[in-house]
Amino acid sequence: MLMSSASRLAKLFYQPGSYRMLSAGDHVVCASSGVKIPLDELRYWSADRQEAYASCELAVRALTGRGPASAGD
Repeated sequence: MLMSSASRLAKLFYQPGSYRMLSAGDHVVCASSGVKIPLDELRYWSADRQEAYASCELAVRALTGRGPASAGD
């Protein structure tokens, strides 16, 4: 049986403004929401925390300690 690499988790080393691939794959997982982020859509991460984020809002919430969005926000 042939295995597809179409859904393989990449391991990255995040740097300010770029990242280095440590293990090949096609996506990473958002540290805040747990959603898969295709590498070609990855725009937000923290080099200090070594975490990826699916959106600007999720990155800001994680980095400011505000936590996940709630209905009252």
